[in-house]
Amino acid sequence: MNAIEIRNLCKNFGEKQALAGLNMTVPMGSIYGFIGENGSGKSTTEKIICGLIHPTSGSIKLYDRDYTDSDVRASMGVLIEAPGCFPNLTVWNNLMIQATNLSIVNKEDAVRKVLTMVRMEGSAGNKYKNCSLGMKQRIGIAMALLGNPKLLVLDEPINGLDADGMRIMREILTDLASSGVTILVSSHILGELEKIATHYGIIRGGKMIVEMTSEELENTCPTFVAIQTKDMKNAK
Repeated sequence: MNAIEIRNLCKNFGEKQALAGLNMTVPMGSIYGFIGENGSGKSTTEKIICGLIHPTSGSIKLYDRDYTDSDVRASMGVLIEAPGCFPNLTVWNNLMIQATNLSIVNKEDAVRKVLTMVRMEGSAGNKYKNCSLGMKQRIGIAMALLGNPKLLVLDEPINGLDADGMRIMREILTDLASSGVTILVSSHILGELEKIATHYGIIRGGKMIVEMTSEELENTCPTFVAIQTKDMKNAK
């Protein structure tokens, strides 16, 4: 069984086609690096998976069930764009509000657990507005982890982070995968994903160009190298 199976996914915004028959397979327990330049369709795909927008056509299954199934949706954690936090409240209070929204019974224990998981236990009293970009990204992941999801969908969580922030994020994602969480993470920073991803999907123009394992990437993949070079030039 796979965590995510997408077949022939299309999405139109008026006359613009954002996704053009996308196929994707994300194995259970994987860190799936979803790679593509800006405008390639990464965020649109993730928003559809998370139910934030509706597809024009195609099918999506999560753990062999339709992605609209309420039970399977409840097992998903999401960080798309910036986390919705109150800037003048502390990290702790923002997470407590989210825990309340999710009807978590032992809220304090749950918040302590996710703060430890994202290396933020010493910053619980900080006001959100005073947190660095890297800390805000980790707070967003902590919010997504409330409720113990088995699937985590992250949109560009390492974008804009400094070297230390990227290192911490890599450690967090690797630890989560080791605990059994499947992670779909989009990025155009290929060098960082290459350090943690077990599987890859490369998207361009709303279509999946290639999917591969980390072993296949390491052994032979001139297509990936070509796309990596192109994306690095576009990112400058």
